[in-house]
Amino acid sequence: MLVKWIRCTVMDRRGFERGQRKWAGLLGEPGFRGQGGGWSRARPDVAHVFAFWESRAFYDSFMARSHDRLASAQSGTFKDGQVKLFEHRFDVKTGFEPRFTGVDVVRVAHSKVREERVEHYALMQEKVWNPAMAGSPGMVRGLFGEAPGNEFLVMSMWESAAEHGKYRVERVERLLLRTQTEADIEALTGDVVELEASWTV
Repeated sequence: MLVKWIRCTVMDRRGFERGQRKWAGLLGEPGFRGQGGGWSRARPDVAHVFAFWESRAFYDSFMARSHDRLASAQSGTFKDGQVKLFEHRFDVKTGFEPRFTGVDVVRVAHSKVREERVEHYALMQEKVWNPAMAGSPGMVRGLFGEAPGNEFLVMSMWESAAEHGKYRVERVERLLLRTQTEADIEALTGDVVELEASWTV
């Protein structure tokens, strides 16, 4: 499965949201699995959108045919658009599905990992971080994705911001020490996204 993560700074919020609803047109696209998104909790003018495709081939076909028609509704409403594509590598918790039901908040962490530390980083994600997140109340589903250039995405979906906040306070500092994450990572960016139900396709 291919995961597309779009992040942008919105200048015209109403126009952007109106355009976002036009993406319902994705529903007939071959290989399309789901899309959702919302606003950054830290920076209210930053929007995040997550889209899921069965494969890169289906996604490339969509980009060549229908993308520009759907995207035109949001033209001029945002700037600094950044798009990243990741291949799904494994689930966080079992049975990830590209759905946004029962979820209020998505936590996204994007890491650039030192080349000689990639195997260690992936192993720690699978053996330490995954079970810690999967065992946290309020964590619904998530995934670990990989992109060329030693880039990784950890996406976790939470029932509420409060549940995600509890996990952070209780677990994260201890786990950072245990997994030597700082030695693995060259750069780390992340955000907590409040989902907008009307953006879900």
